[in-house]
Amino acid sequence: MKTVGAYEAKTHLPRLLDEVAAGESITITKHGAPVAMLVPVQRSRRTPAEVVDSIREARKGSTLGGLTIRELIDEGRRY
Repeated sequence: MKTVGAYEAKTHLPRLLDEVAAGESITITKHGAPVAMLVPVQRSRRTPAEVVDSIREARKGSTLGGLTIRELIDEGRRY
């Protein structure tokens, strides 16, 4: 893993992004202390339909405690 200072990161950001796109992880420091990391994005191997299905599956069994959406909206408007 590579470490660069904040000024160098600002000055050479396009080059650093190319390195990250190639798989390198870069730690950015400020006054010698690590403050951020540039890491490659993890690409999702799931299709949008699979993501929607997983969200729907996670929502099963979730309720509003017997209240309707309208009741919740009206409750929020009382104050």
